[in-house]
Amino acid sequence: MAPLRGSMESLVRQNEKTDADNLERIENDIDLEDRIAHGVLVPVPISQALVVNPNLPQNRRYCRPWTASFLADLARAHQAEFHRSFTVSSAVRTVEYQKRLMRTNGNAAAAEGDVASPHLTGATIDIAKSGLSRSEIYWMRNRLNALQEDGKIDVEEEFHQACFHITVYKSYIGAGPLHKPHHAAPSDNADSPVSAPTEGQ
Repeated sequence: MAPLRGSMESLVRQNEKTDADNLERIENDIDLEDRIAHGVLVPVPISQALVVNPNLPQNRRYCRPWTASFLADLARAHQAEFHRSFTVSSAVRTVEYQKRLMRTNGNAAAAEGDVASPHLTGATIDIAKSGLSRSEIYWMRNRLNALQEDGKIDVEEEFHQACFHITVYKSYIGAGPLHKPHHAAPSDNADSPVSAPTEGQ
């Protein structure tokens, strides 16, 4: 399956949908800690099937509850298929942090406006492609594209940071397991090593 390329239209749609779900952008670390304390954000569901990039600060290993459900479902399905874990490289961010990121990363999305990074709501996560085999990448594309077509997520495959950038919508809750036909990949060999992803959008 071809790469899941993003677009400006997709970024606008992500902002429109998160606005429709009444998701505020998280302003700073105080705002972030308050939402964690009140259960608005929950921990990324770490397990044998899902790990977090160790460089990600502890207070940014959180996401919205429906995003956590999506990650847990995806991790279980991926482990059942490949018997290994994948890595979440980015989760919630604050407006304050995104502004700093914009000064050092030319690929970073805006911190404000109609095309602001959806990471600022806590609904978005990045899954690192580093270390995934071709079969795993094709499997991810197939599964994520099906959920996108069903309106449960929006996904963009980034290449500079080598990750799947995924915004999960409230409608994901209750979606149930997704069963898609298995598509054989040309090779099960691991892709050429890439550097650990940095944060982008």
